[in-house]
Amino acid sequence: MRVKLVVAYDGTNYCGWQLQNNGVTVEEVLNKALSDLCGEPIEVIGASRTDSGVHAYGNVAVFDSNTRIPAEKISYALNQRLPEDVRVQSSEEVAPDFHPRHCNSRKTYEYRILNSSFEQPIGSRYVHFTYRQLDVEKMQEAAKYLLGEHDFKSFCSAGSQVKETVRTIYDLAVTKNGDYITIRVTGSGFLYNMVRIIAGTLMAIGMGEYPPENMKDIIEACERSAAGPTAPARGLALIGIEYEKSPI
Repeated sequence: MRVKLVVAYDGTNYCGWQLQNNGVTVEEVLNKALSDLCGEPIEVIGASRTDSGVHAYGNVAVFDSNTRIPAEKISYALNQRLPEDVRVQSSEEVAPDFHPRHCNSRKTYEYRILNSSFEQPIGSRYVHFTYRQLDVEKMQEAAKYLLGEHDFKSFCSAGSQVKETVRTIYDLAVTKNGDYITIRVTGSGFLYNMVRIIAGTLMAIGMGEYPPENMKDIIEACERSAAGPTAPARGLALIGIEYEKSPI
């Protein structure tokens, strides 16, 4: 059977989702725990290959297994074998052809910023701190230019090998609650470091480095150098993934 997992993790101690040689990854610990649980080699397929230090509340992964454990019970057994900074939120059987990256979906990310005179040690692993005053209204105005379907090549890290850079952003909101600013974006999919580059560009606009209307020129430039810096990983979290059709 094919089993779908919804996975939450604190990405601080991991070198991202995807298996690699230079450190421990979320995919690696899931594979090990599942292989031990099911008594057979297991390799998960993840929906979002989050970068080193990025967090998730609801990443999605699937795996195939001959285990006799009911799919809905796997999450309970698996969490007993996982480190405390990785937890499976749910498990369910899905159709054999369900693929978390190839099915149409809407992904939602949040980038959180602490904008105050001093850092707050509690929760500092999950927010980006800046003491430079951010103009939220300017950030909101700039965000409107990103809505809809565009070529987001300016918001893709130069090292990416992706051929198609057109994506659709369905919703992009910049909100403030006390000293905390949240950039919440929902889209059809995201390029390598796209959300962090959007966050970095919106912060640059919020700091007055250029006016909100420049966002239109940045999109049209299709050049990474036209956009702002890549915001640090710690402020970013994958909130969840919604699929257009039920997996089973």
